Amino acid sequence: MSSVEPENMTQEPTAAESKDDGMTWWYRWLCRLAGILGGFSCAVAGLWSCVTINPLNIAAGVLMMLNAFVLVLCEAPFCCQFVEFANTVSEKADRLKSWQKAAFYCGMALLPIFISFTFTTLFGNAIAFASGVLYGLSALGKKGDAISYAKLQKQQPDEEKLTAT
Repeated sequence: MSSVEPENMTQEPTAAESKDDGMTWWYRWLCRLAGILGGFSCAVAGLWSCVTINPLNIAAGVLMMLNAFVLVLCEAPFCCQFVEFANTVSEKADRLKSWQKAAFYCGMALLPIFISFTFTTLFGNAIAFASGVLYGLSALGKKGDAISYAKLQKQQPDEEKLTAT
């Protein structure tokens, strides 16, 4: 026996192999579409927010445009063909778990709102926040059926009956 391992044993699993997270294909596409639309809405609202003399609005607008770039880079790397590391970032983002993406996207969307609470920042980040919520809902998993819930209830003893004896 030799101590040499085959090459395929040392490689990390690809994105297709590690995507057994219970999401259906249409829900995965819905999350991606929400991320892309959220990125574009952040970009437009961020640009609009920068057209002012208030420094907090400008800071929130710049941050919204940065959020838009990150969202589009993670969800649609083909839109960022001029960036050399776009595919690498997208592959790493695909390896993240759903709850990690949810926390990241929701946190990104809330930060400009905390800097400058205006209608532009609120509505510009709404779709990006909704994308994070969709990823968060997928992290919760599927809803259980009534049959398995009834079986679970039959297996557990009733606490009232146990205390009465």
